[in-house]
Amino acid sequence: MPHLARLLHLADSALPTGSFAYSYGLESSLTFGLIRTETEFRAYLYSFLQQAVGFELPFITSAAQAGFDDLPTLLIEYDAQLLTPALHRASLTQGKNWLKLLATFYPEAGLAELGRELAQQELPAHFVPLFGLSLGRGGFEVADIQSTYLHLALRDQLSAAIRLGFIGPMAGHLLQHDFYVIFESLLDSADIRPYMEATRCTLLLDVAQIFHDNIYSRLFQN
Repeated sequence: MPHLARLLHLADSALPTGSFAYSYGLESSLTFGLIRTETEFRAYLYSFLQQAVGFELPFITSAAQAGFDDLPTLLIEYDAQLLTPALHRASLTQGKNWLKLLATFYPEAGLAELGRELAQQELPAHFVPLFGLSLGRGGFEVADIQSTYLHLALRDQLSAAIRLGFIGPMAGHLLQHDFYVIFESLLDSADIRPYMEATRCTLLLDVAQIFHDNIYSRLFQN
């Protein structure tokens, strides 16, 4: 099994995958008054992680264990459930960047060939399934892949809140520390289903993402 240090490297915010450029609806949620207080922000983060466990993790887990023959259906299903145009664009951009980067790190995993095959078949190379697939082929354990994704999701949301000026750096990192208990609890209690049973549960987050393009001044692409 790869050393923990390799996983920490892949979770580094300095890794040029594009995740730092997206707020996944947080900016528009703040702009339109869906989040006004720290209490509401905590509730938002909890809902965000719940949706990650219920929707993204089933795709990540299935992709980490999938063979190539299973991949087209999985990618098409994930693509069909991304109904927000801005989030759809962001996912494809980040997926392309992630696969290109991981192919250089782990050439033995055949990710460069996979990328060419996806392009030839015109399959949607979304970040979430490719995250699970690439780390699975890189030899990482599924439980570690799940935890790393939730860490990335939580960290990026709190980083976005800090850059938007909603909370300060110290408060943001304290909140991140506190929320590790919550996402560990979500992982322990979650029944990670196959991607065919993935569910979206946060309608207001989707609405906020839809209206992101209407914000007068945007700090984030999404």
